[in-house]
Amino acid sequence: MNIANTVYRQGEGLPLVLVHAFPVDHRMWDRCAASLMAQADRAGMTPFPVYAPDMPGAGDCPLPGPASCGPADSDGALPGALDAMARAFVDMIAATGAQKAIWVGLSMGGYLVEAVARLYPQMVAGLALCDTTMMADRPASRAKRLHIAQTCEVEGTLDPVMHFARPQEGDSTVKRSPAFVQTMTEWIQSQDPRGIAWRERMAAGRPDQSDLVGRIRVPVALVSGRCDPSSPPRVMEPLAQAMRQAGTDVTFTAIDDCGHFSAVEHPDQVAAALLDLIGRVGRQS
Repeated sequence: MNIANTVYRQGEGLPLVLVHAFPVDHRMWDRCAASLMAQADRAGMTPFPVYAPDMPGAGDCPLPGPASCGPADSDGALPGALDAMARAFVDMIAATGAQKAIWVGLSMGGYLVEAVARLYPQMVAGLALCDTTMMADRPASRAKRLHIAQTCEVEGTLDPVMHFARPQEGDSTVKRSPAFVQTMTEWIQSQDPRGIAWRERMAAGRPDQSDLVGRIRVPVALVSGRCDPSSPPRVMEPLAQAMRQAGTDVTFTAIDDCGHFSAVEHPDQVAAALLDLIGRVGRQS
C-alpha cells in the first residue's frame, strides 16, 4: 500500500502529520497548515516538518490492491484495511528518518491516527483528534456506508457523497457560504469513485477503538465544532474528560459557529490548538 505525501514544509524535529477527512483529500489542510506555520514563525519556533498524506484512493494516492488490505466481510466491509493503512502511514513517516511524529486526524482521519496510536504507540509523540469518534459504526451507519460504496463502484458516480458540499439545516455560517460550497464541490468532484468506495468499506469494517482512552500517555488535543452534527462538544467533551481521568494531558477546544470540517471552516483556531499541542509535546520531551 503506497501513500502519497504532500510536504508543506521541511524542518527539524518531530513531523506534524495531518490526515484528511472523507470524502476529500489533503487539500482540506492547506489553509490550516499555512496558518499553523505562520503562527509558529511568529512564536519564534524552529521550523518543523509539516506533512499531509492522502489516504488510498484519495487525491494523488493510488488505490490499494486487494491483497494489501485483507479479505472482505460478507457484506463487503474491509475489517483489516484500517490497520493496513496505519502500517503504510507509519512506514511512510519512518522512511523520512523520523522515529516519532505528532499525528492529527479530522473525522475519518481521526480513525487512522487512532489506529496508529493503538498499533504503534512508539511512533506517537502527540495526538490531535478533530471532529471524530473512537467508536465503530453502528449497524445502520455501516449499512449506509456500504450502500454508498456499492453505488459509487457500480455507477461510477460521486452523487452519494455530494451532500457534504450542500448546506444543511443548522450548518455554520462558513459551511453555508458560496465559497465553501464551491471549494468542497470541486474537491469532491475531483475524487475517484472507486477511492470513495474503498474508504467507505474501510471505515465500515474498522474496529472499535474506544479502549485507547486509558492507554494514551502522550499529550492530546481534541477539537469539535459546535455545529458538528456527528461529533459536537456534547459527544467529544466527555472523551476529553475520560482521558483526563486516565491521566492524559489533554485539552478540549470547542469552536463556535463551526461544523464538521473545523480545519477548513476555522483554520486559525484549529492551528492554534495544534500549536499548543506541539508546545506541550516539546515540554514533555
